[in-house]
Amino acid sequence: MSDESTSSTKTFAEKQAERMKRLRELHSKRNEARQQNHMEVVEEDKRKKLPSNWESRKRQAEWLMKNEEARQSAEEKGVDYEREKLLHIDAIEAERLARKKRKKNPDPGFADYEQSTIRQYNRLVKNMKPNMESYEEAKEKLGGAFYGDKNTILQGLHEDKKDAIDKMVEDLEKQIAKREKYSRRRMHNDDADIDYINERNAKFNQKLERFYGEHTRETKLNLERGTAI
Repeated sequence: MSDESTSSTKTFAEKQAERMKRLRELHSKRNEARQQNHMEVVEEDKRKKLPSNWESRKRQAEWLMKNEEARQSAEEKGVDYEREKLLHIDAIEAERLARKKRKKNPDPGFADYEQSTIRQYNRLVKNMKPNMESYEEAKEKLGGAFYGDKNTILQGLHEDKKDAIDKMVEDLEKQIAKREKYSRRRMHNDDADIDYINERNAKFNQKLERFYGEHTRETKLNLERGTAI
């Protein structure tokens, strides 16, 4: 009788141990699930705080890094990277890239001075690299006067730094050099006929020749030969 009682007691103890073991496993799994859920909530909150184009910027950054690594590898091997890259692009992909480039960098040409000013402004803003530390320092120092309104006297509040002045001067010199390049004086042709009295009259005659030259050429030749009626 005692042996049967001992056997049943052992069986009950084993079952209780198994149940406790399963209970501990369930507790452990619940804690793991809770931690995993917390991590996912934190990650989701981080993703919501990121810019809307974060994923595309991340892919672009990864592509730039891979592209730079491939370029360095090609330079070490003495291979023209641009030529090597084109060998692995099919016609459809090449057409897509060309279409994307045309769309990204349209050049509608000069329409009016307003559009020319906008294009120059966008170019200058694109090349700017703001210093956020200086921005925050100035914002904290000036307080409400940082943004300014109709009652704010801005003179003396902002101090221009030497680097900013040098950068502005450099940009102005580039603009002047660019204008001189496109507005340089045309070379004089000694073999051309002298049919003007000053430079302004010469430009006017060139416009006349450009628009009406083909219609008046025969009359002009006849006048020179003295055979005109």
